[in-house]
Amino acid sequence: MPSTRTLITLPAEDKRWLIDYSRTHGISLAEAVRRGIHNLKLSERQNLYAALIKRTRGLWQKGDELKYQKKIRAEWNGALFCGSSNQWFC
Repeated sequence: MPSTRTLITLPAEDKRWLIDYSRTHGISLAEAVRRGIHNLKLSERQNLYAALIKRTRGLWQKGDELKYQKKIRAEWNGALFCGSSNQWFC
């Protein structure tokens, strides 16, 4: 993926921190910013996933979801699953 040059404005304290971080880790300022953006994107993805799980919790209203999954998957294979006895080919 091609890169583009971007000009950003930072508070002096943040720039000093970024310089110190870069020197400590032996990387350029640009690499430190790239890593920071990468970590921010990962964090946001995890936050979105957690929010989706929280929003959809409790939506399933058809009983035991594992038994339902097994029944549906059995239909794909042409098998029968008895949810009440939790066995194949009742």
